[in-house]
Amino acid sequence: MGPAGGAVRPGRFYGVYLLYCLNPRHRGRVYVGFTVNPARRVQQHNGGRKKGGAWRTSGRGPWEMVLIVHGFPSAVAALRFEWAWQHPQASRRLAHVGRRLRGEAAFAFHLRVLAHMLRVPPWARLPLTLRWLRPDFRQDLCLPPPPHVPLAFGPPPPRGSVPRCHTSPCADTEPELDPGTAEACCTLCAHLLQDEEHPLCCPHPGCPLRAHVICLAEEFLREEPGQLLPLEGQCPSCENSVLWGDLIWLCRKGTEEEEESESEEEHWTDMLE
Repeated sequence: MGPAGGAVRPGRFYGVYLLYCLNPRHRGRVYVGFTVNPARRVQQHNGGRKKGGAWRTSGRGPWEMVLIVHGFPSAVAALRFEWAWQHPQASRRLAHVGRRLRGEAAFAFHLRVLAHMLRVPPWARLPLTLRWLRPDFRQDLCLPPPPHVPLAFGPPPPRGSVPRCHTSPCADTEPELDPGTAEACCTLCAHLLQDEEHPLCCPHPGCPLRAHVICLAEEFLREEPGQLLPLEGQCPSCENSVLWGDLIWLCRKGTEEEEESESEEEHWTDMLE
């Protein structure tokens, strides 16, 4: 599912990647890591510890970043995914996966773990994208990703791209918002949207939806009884299918700073290693 190019949701980029070692002496070794900047991170790994790489990859390069999972709502969510992918035997959610089989290559084992991770909560309900940075390394997973997780190829598009839509193509620009946001009303409850609130807006071109988070969540959850957070739903205004994660990303885009610092990535990485 999903176009070959894929789309990165707006907002900050949080990804968990898989490195593959091309060094003949260590060929086949893999490494799982977290990044906010894939291109810079692989350069750091190949530059060694002095350039910011991890000690487990230092001196063993060249390394190639062949796969990345992105679309996490926060750095913490991505780091939890990274830890479970690195330590499946220690994760209670992956107890059914088991250990690496005799004769199973490290690369194949990590793909097997990933396939199960995308199918179990909480990761099965996140608006993730599975992206092959090196299509020649692509292998079909033992379990296909959930329908809402697209398969993409090549480097991630620039940050700020509009979220993907399920049933109609999105415009090249964000939905145009009425300057009178403070006086606007929620499409569902008709109450005013206060200054300090950031309404959810449908990403489909021309859709007038603007709603409180709680109001739209309750609307979507009518189709998913028993869940705390919706996965996707039908826009009550344009009736197109939208992912909940896309709506949240679009809402957050106007409130998050777009710049990232190298020290932030090093901070999160150092916490894990």
